Amino acid sequence: MPAPIKALFNWSSGKDSALSLYKILQNPAYKIEYLLTSVNQQYQRISMHGVRTELLKAQAESIGIPLKIMEIPEMPTMEVYEEVMTKTLTDFKNNGITHSVFGDIFLEDLRKYRENQLAKIGFEGVFPIWKIPSHDLINEFISLGFKTIVVCVNERHLDKSFMGRVINQDFINDLPENVDVCGENGEFHTFTFDGPIFSKPIDFEIGEIVYRKYEKPKNQNPSNTACDTDSSDAFDYGFWYCDLIKTS
Repeated sequence: MPAPIKALFNWSSGKDSALSLYKILQNPAYKIEYLLTSVNQQYQRISMHGVRTELLKAQAESIGIPLKIMEIPEMPTMEVYEEVMTKTLTDFKNNGITHSVFGDIFLEDLRKYRENQLAKIGFEGVFPIWKIPSHDLINEFISLGFKTIVVCVNERHLDKSFMGRVINQDFINDLPENVDVCGENGEFHTFTFDGPIFSKPIDFEIGEIVYRKYEKPKNQNPSNTACDTDSSDAFDYGFWYCDLIKTS
């Protein structure tokens, strides 16, 4: 048999990442060399999720795959984000890694953007859970024994009451009809703390729940920011964050 393809996994700390990693680890065609996570340089928290780096490192240790952290500035422009990403991936390529794995489900524009950027460096994208219906994915996630907690919600879609909830059937039943059960449109983000990819659960306690509204960037077009949405009103609403504190 040919040697497995060396790949890195784009790890967000959430449920889609966890299920996607679970699936790619069962595929003998690939060998995941590293987990790669972008972290806010100023706050030392996972971008968009707001999870502390201590918990991110605890996940990687429990999973047993080396972690590489990519630090990016607060609200970077696309040019800055792509510059950091290009340098990071070039370093990986120099070490024989040629593929990058993502937990995306159905956002066509996002996948096209990723593939176009990867192609510039000679990388290929891999999408283990692509086009699998969201309801099937969340049901499989729960049935496999994964456990994940909601750490961020977009107030445009969900209110504060969803913060700090573990995703189970009751959570799914409570979601409004227009919200994807996997939060693929950015409605909510999660932190996965137990499941078949972990050697031990991640211990934490729930801390403060805070609200943050992102201001429209000054002296630049908002569409030029490395945000996860291109909506014209992207800065007209805020996010609730649930702080998680590592306990052991």
